[in-house]
Parts: sequence; C-alpha cells; structure tokens
Amino acid sequence: MILNNVDLDKISKTVESGKKDKQSLLKPVKLYGEWILDTSKDYQFKTEMSYEKGKQVIEVDSPSFLGGNGNKLGPMAYCIAGITSCFIGTFAAVAASQGIKLAKLSVNAKCDVNFAKTLDVADDPIMNGIWFDIDAKSDNADKKKLEQILNMALERCPAMYSMSHNIPVNATIN
Repeated sequence: MILNNVDLDKISKTVESGKKDKQSLLKPVKLYGEWILDTSKDYQFKTEMSYEKGKQVIEVDSPSFLGGNGNKLGPMAYCIAGITSCFIGTFAAVAASQGIKLAKLSVNAKCDVNFAKTLDVADDPIMNGIWFDIDAKSDNADKKKLEQILNMALERCPAMYSMSHNIPVNATIN
C-alpha cells in the first residue's frame, strides 16, 4: 500500500527483516570525492555517489566569501537540503504508518551559519539551530495529531539524530 508517496509494504518488509537480523538495517553511505585544483572548472569539489538504481555526479562550489566562485550550491546548502529532506520524508512516513493521508506537506527550512570560527575570527558557534516551518494538511487528522506525528518524526529521523547526538568523526592523512 502506498500512502503519502511512501510504500508501506516495502517498509514492512524492511522491519520484518530487521527484526530477524538487525545487521540488515545498517546501510552504508560512501563517497569518493576530489577537490578540484584546476581553476578553469566552475566548481571546487566533485563526487559521484551511487544509489539503488544508478549514480549521480555532484559538483560543489564554495560561495565567493569563502574563496569559491558561487557557481554551484555550496556544502552547507547540500547539508541543509539533506537534513530537510530526511526530516520531511520521515514525517511523511510516520504519518503514513499512522494511517494519516496528507493532502499537503511542504516545508520552509532556515538556519544561519556563522563562519567566524571557520575563518578564525572568533570562537562563536557555527550554528545555533535550524528552523522548520511545516505546512501539513490532512482530511483525517487534526492539528493535535499532526503535532504528535511531528514529535515522532523528530525522534525517528536519522538527520535529527545526527544533529542532536555526538557522532564520532575520524579523519586520517594517507
């Protein structure tokens, strides 16, 4: 059954598989990226990422105030787009799992990135938060129920977890 553009049968199969073997729920995300040293290119970083049915090349350029040319989306734009799409996708899936048919689901996301620390000007926090203004409408759920779904999405979203928990980062030079 598909509800809110979420295939609940596929999720159900994933849950059943995960109950039998939790390792099946570990899904690696990998990429190989290269910083582009050739100034004739209109971007600074390039990666090709694979997904289930193909591959996609992503080109990133820093904004001009950070030494790029602003020709492509910058790293933080991709970061916020990823966080937002993960969160709103989790909201849609939670609603579907609760039998809530959404008539509308859209989001405005905003965050202010402070580059003072990045540029070694001050030791200010880089981000003080991200704000989501969600427009969710349903014929079979009132605002209270949609707020419950919102709280469940906040608890279950991998991106929200990543932002609210300390995740070890390891980096080495080869």
